[in-house]
Amino acid sequence: MGEEVDAQEFSRNDRTRHREKVRRCLDVFARMLRDSRFDTDDPMTGLEVELNLVDERGDPALRNAVALEAIADPDFQTELGQFNIEINVPPARLREGGLTTFEDTLRRSLNDAEAKSAAVGAHLVMIGILPTLTGEHMSPDSLSPNPRYKLLSEQILDARGEDISISIDGPERLVTTTDSIVPEAACTSTQFHVQTSPAQFASYWNASQAISAVQLAVGANSPYLLGRELWRETRIPLFEQATDTRGEELKAQGVRPRVWFGERWVTSVFDLFEENVRYFPALLPITDEEDPLAVLEGGGTPNLAELRLHNGTIYRWNRPVYDIAGGVPHLRVENRVLAAGPTVADTMANAAFYFGLVRHLAESERPLWSQMSFSAAEENFHVAAQQGIDAHVYWPGVGQVRATELVLRRLLPMARAGLEAWGVDAAESDRLLGIIEQRCLTGVNGAEWFARRMHERSDQERYDALRATLLEYRERMHSNDPVHTWD
Repeated sequence: MGEEVDAQEFSRNDRTRHREKVRRCLDVFARMLRDSRFDTDDPMTGLEVELNLVDERGDPALRNAVALEAIADPDFQTELGQFNIEINVPPARLREGGLTTFEDTLRRSLNDAEAKSAAVGAHLVMIGILPTLTGEHMSPDSLSPNPRYKLLSEQILDARGEDISISIDGPERLVTTTDSIVPEAACTSTQFHVQTSPAQFASYWNASQAISAVQLAVGANSPYLLGRELWRETRIPLFEQATDTRGEELKAQGVRPRVWFGERWVTSVFDLFEENVRYFPALLPITDEEDPLAVLEGGGTPNLAELRLHNGTIYRWNRPVYDIAGGVPHLRVENRVLAAGPTVADTMANAAFYFGLVRHLAESERPLWSQMSFSAAEENFHVAAQQGIDAHVYWPGVGQVRATELVLRRLLPMARAGLEAWGVDAAESDRLLGIIEQRCLTGVNGAEWFARRMHERSDQERYDALRATLLEYRERMHSNDPVHTWD
């Protein structure tokens, strides 16, 4: 939902006109996939990291506007909640040392941003859900003062017709309701982008779906929400519920949710955009004046603004992206599965594991998804989100297996081969994948470390323990020592 929009109301005519325009964009997109030249010669990769802001005590700092003014770096942007900001790292090619470039840029930018934002009472923390959030923060007053966020919240609540219910069972239980989408702001993520050709897009998306459970198992980093210990990656059920436009009756009828794993393997990127149009009404029916067919037939590259905005309000865990750079269109898979952190080193290890593994599987002769049902991949995804590093998942040819054993025995060699195919230096590959290996051997990722520390503080009042653990986490985060070494 990165588009700037004005505060407004939508008429029935607006919605009818927008639907027609989205379908026209979809027709033009189909023609482009058949006839146009997409940028595929030398694929780029990308990285975005969403961050939380806390004060000296470890409580949420609702100061993102002030922090961004102090940071004064266009790579940092506002996010949904006043306790969030985001950094967009410039894209890079892995064969040109992209992983090292990402890591150096991210560390330098975050260190500079921390120094500047700390001066205005806002410290940066990379964690999936800020554990010191309370019910008082879950109000519309916590939304960033940008018309697009208020508008999106209103449209989701209007579509639903009632308050949003949050119900999550883990070691503890949380049941609450909310009258805005602020709980969505509690979910901060890392997004990995991988550019691909139209012909290869389906393979990269299917591979991303198949490995998302393993990503969660080894990278989980959000075990607490509103004072409760829930799933190891609580972002998953929270995000699924916080933006759900369906009442109970629509759920019972099988209407698809807007936060969606999907329901099938695909054969083309067109499948995903066509599903968007077929299954989901527009939340933001804003219509552009561009005639995409006229632009295409005139030799230009259409923006397809309505199709892209609609896609931005359907929250697939692996999202298709159509974009334009230098006047040339391209396609990307946006992998949105993981939380950030705990350190830059951990985040880059997650990136190396994803980029390497997805390339190896996407370009293998016998596709993994031809051996595995989609429902098995989805079940793996939710089991891994709930259980984290202790999860058992299904894998073709193996059956049910502990995720860490699967990574150690099978997936790390595949990821290493994939990084080699990308042209990544062997020493860099070994260093970053070694972090994943050690997480698996020690049984420690961000969620596990945080939960263990909290259990050691079980004699303290819950929020006192959460603040103390978060402050310890933040201090160790700045060391850039991977989380498996923290104990």
